[in-house]
Amino acid sequence: MLALRERWKELVPGSTALADDLIARYVGRNRRAYRDQYLDTVLTALESLIQLSTDPTSVRLAAWFHRAVHEPGGGPAEDAEASARLAEQTLPSYGVDPIRIAEVARLVRLTGDLATPPPDSYAPPRRDANGDVLLDAVNAILATNPSRYAGHSSEVRRDAGDRATAIERRYDEVQVLLDGHLYRTQLARQRMGATARANLEAELAGLDSELPAPWRGWQQASLAATATFSAIAASVVSVAAAGASWQIPASESETGWPPVVLAVLAFISAPVLFRCARSSTQLARLVSGGVVAAAVTGLLVAWAQVPVTSPALGVGLRVPLLISAFLLLLLAGSAALVASLLRTRTARFLPSRNLGQQLAWLAVPGVIAVSLLLIVQPLARSYVLTSNEQVEGGLKPAGQRPESIVDGNVAWESHGQSGGGAEDAVGTKYGIALPRQTGVVEMLDAETGDLRWRYSRSDSDEKPNIFATQDGEYVVAEFDDVGYLLLDANTGKRKAAWPGRSRDHTVQQADPLLTGEDVSRGSDKLHGVDPDGNDRWTFEPGRCTDIGAVATQDTVVAFLGHSCGQDPDEMVGLDLKSGKTLWSKSPTDMYRRPVVVGGVVVVAEPGGDSDVPAALVAVEPRTGATKWRWPVPRTWACRSLLNAAGNQLIVVDCPGPDTQENRTTVVTAIDATTGETAWQTTAGVNPRARVAVTTDGRVVSLARGSDGCYANMISRAGFRQVRLPNAISCSRDVRAVGNLLLTSGNGTVIALR
Repeated sequence: MLALRERWKELVPGSTALADDLIARYVGRNRRAYRDQYLDTVLTALESLIQLSTDPTSVRLAAWFHRAVHEPGGGPAEDAEASARLAEQTLPSYGVDPIRIAEVARLVRLTGDLATPPPDSYAPPRRDANGDVLLDAVNAILATNPSRYAGHSSEVRRDAGDRATAIERRYDEVQVLLDGHLYRTQLARQRMGATARANLEAELAGLDSELPAPWRGWQQASLAATATFSAIAASVVSVAAAGASWQIPASESETGWPPVVLAVLAFISAPVLFRCARSSTQLARLVSGGVVAAAVTGLLVAWAQVPVTSPALGVGLRVPLLISAFLLLLLAGSAALVASLLRTRTARFLPSRNLGQQLAWLAVPGVIAVSLLLIVQPLARSYVLTSNEQVEGGLKPAGQRPESIVDGNVAWESHGQSGGGAEDAVGTKYGIALPRQTGVVEMLDAETGDLRWRYSRSDSDEKPNIFATQDGEYVVAEFDDVGYLLLDANTGKRKAAWPGRSRDHTVQQADPLLTGEDVSRGSDKLHGVDPDGNDRWTFEPGRCTDIGAVATQDTVVAFLGHSCGQDPDEMVGLDLKSGKTLWSKSPTDMYRRPVVVGGVVVVAEPGGDSDVPAALVAVEPRTGATKWRWPVPRTWACRSLLNAAGNQLIVVDCPGPDTQENRTTVVTAIDATTGETAWQTTAGVNPRARVAVTTDGRVVSLARGSDGCYANMISRAGFRQVRLPNAISCSRDVRAVGNLLLTSGNGTVIALR
């Protein structure tokens, strides 16, 4: 009290009563904050700045009055207005000049808003020396020692009423203060600026821990993390792009340095953008904007340089990868720019990391990594697949598949590209599919031989492997360096591309689809696959196990050969839909050469060291039980070739010794339902010739005679030999598609009538 009276020092002559009244107001019992210690701090700071004012008396009076009226829970604006009115009411009775009273009231009202303009926009239209000095003195409480400031801020919050409301209000007030200069005069900034900012930041960090808002600041943290990790991701993608070609086939002038340069720049930009995202300076925004501009320019240049595809020229994987890298760099620069702008406008300071910020830094790199795997990589592959494929035709309706009676005439001859023959033909519901050496799949009309559609790829020049699946609705084509593609057998359009992981799979059976996977270290696997390449189930029997399998419409029969340990070889039944094991057994001798015919699986029972089986065994696929056993005559000495023909098993072998002199072939048809012999025919045909078996059980092979090429046909009706036209190449294999027989000519496929 005495110290404050000493500071008044007859500021207004004859105003002792006024001084006592003002002091009594500051020490009133209803106050928790803005007490006499606070006033003493303001007055002390004012004396160090008073020389900068133009009316020291008015400024001193305003300092005494600025919190003379204070109601607990009231805001600074209400206190300032009430205090200004008090000055206007009391000072006239002490003879103070009206002009000075007006200035005092004006200055007091200024203390209702202590916030100052942001650092980058502080350029007031006129200087207010008295107001600047007073406001800097009032804000001197911010620069007291940390313990005293902590006590003052705690009193302010208690004085505001409800604790939660007071903390939220104080949090907003401190943020507004930190977003400005804090002090208006250069002298106050030099003396008190650093200490005041440290006190406010410490208070804000403490308030943040008390607020029921653990996510505060997650937006800023997310943007900073996005800027950092997107740049790192751009660098990783650029490195991947450096190992890919820009076009296919790769140009000799093509260089790999642009992706490498981009990778280095993206990696360097990661820490730079991190700092930019956490800064509100003009330089930070300029750097972030520069990265955005560079990324956009790179995108435009890359897009302009994309090769124009044709049957002979394709787009390489570097194109989508490089574009993806530029997009990631664009995302990084944009995130840093937005973060910098947000800091300037709303939240230059953020408290120490809370739960929201920590989770943001953990989640963002995870999201970017998952996006690279699930979005960028699939999109890049899809872009290459789509850009490098061409489909011609596909509009003509499919004709009916005829039956070959083999009368020595030709039904039709194809006029497609060279490089494929009848031995590669695959029958479908809509025609005959043929692979070509130039990365092409053609579909011929089974009735006329005309080309229905052609699917070609610019990024593959090898002959694909093709299979018909889903009852001939689709063609699965395996292209080198591309993988498995699913083509619509009617139109030639690609319906799906198998996942990249399935490139190492081998098709064990096409309809229904089974694939095998050889694992160098670990267990080989068997997969039940949908037409789009996705696994329904995976069967993994264990290490050192070879897997072979066939399937009926509802069951898979797998043959497991163990090459290490003491486990015997096994035969296992699996449900086709779920992969669930139905049964398992270990025969004495492992069966070989399984064939699905008439709903059963027929296998060859080994006959010792000879390739000739001891018997043919029909296995019921759902139970594993033996349905019938057909003994193979001991006089047979050849391979015992097994083929399915409708509901019959066609067995091709040779009676007598397996020598070059033996020119006799025996064909036996076995009823798959009963295991009884349906018919058997013996003919003087080379038993080592490759044969085709039609659906109705005819066995056809080609043989060269002295005057041309002949077709040898063995059937239930006996043996028949027919001379074929000269255009047919007798050195190529014959192929049966249903009951239609196909042979090869000079770069063409020929259907026999």
